[in-house]
Amino acid sequence: MKKFTYLRAALAASLIFLGVATTGTAFAQAAAPATTQAAPAQTTEAPAPAVASATAKETVEVANPYGPDSLWKEGDVITKSTLVILIIMSTGSWYIIITKLYEQFKLGRQGKAANATFWTSGNVRQAIETLEVGTPFHFISKTAEDSLAHHEGLLAHIGLNAWISQSIQRSTENVQSRLQDGLAFLATVGATAPFIGLFGTVWGIYHALTAIGIAGQASIDKVAGPVGEALIMTAVGLFVAVPAVLGYNWLIRRNKSAIESVRAFGSDLHAVLLGEAVASEPVKLSAVPSIKVANSSFAS
Repeated sequence: MKKFTYLRAALAASLIFLGVATTGTAFAQAAAPATTQAAPAQTTEAPAPAVASATAKETVEVANPYGPDSLWKEGDVITKSTLVILIIMSTGSWYIIITKLYEQFKLGRQGKAANATFWTSGNVRQAIETLEVGTPFHFISKTAEDSLAHHEGLLAHIGLNAWISQSIQRSTENVQSRLQDGLAFLATVGATAPFIGLFGTVWGIYHALTAIGIAGQASIDKVAGPVGEALIMTAVGLFVAVPAVLGYNWLIRRNKSAIESVRAFGSDLHAVLLGEAVASEPVKLSAVPSIKVANSSFAS
């Protein structure tokens, strides 16, 4: 009985060993195809970046059929005329802004030079010779000095103080008017450019919708392009109007400070001319007529 027991134990151990060995072989065989199948998967995914780059390259190379170029080429006479008007407005606005800034800067420099040399001279004539010809300060000084020579005839009935003051005030107003040249154009551009651009937009949308109606295709790709081109006109109008409005307000504020320095110079010149005129002419006292008192009851 013991022998049969040993035989059964040995047989069971042999069967277990064979089962383990068979299972290990099956796992090994299953792992090998998995590895073999994984490799092709990696090989298949490798070309993906090349496809993506090719797609990106094709997207970059596609030209936009709509835009300012297309708007100009396909636009009619009214569309092109509107664009030309807006371009002229923008060019004129920037020209006025730049030239006025230069004039204001030059006026400030001339004012500093006049204050440095004018008031240290011996008299008004010598002081005028120190000023640069063509400057506002030379114009005001020369006009005020010439007014003294023309204070005769009927004008002599005007007081010398009032006559000199009027002459300086007229010349100062001429300088102020010169500084304000071109500002009306900026105000006009700032007020009308957005509406001119809006007119171009309405006209472009009208033609776009007419062309779409004739073609009989109302898809988004047929509508978005022409309408987007028309909206460019509104953007151009705003681009023209905004710098004009900002430049107008800025120049007005700078003109106030510039003309204040000119008025201060004229006020000081008025006092100097009046004092010099009074000092150069002796005071003439009119003779007082003698009064004869007749004999009356009050005389005693």
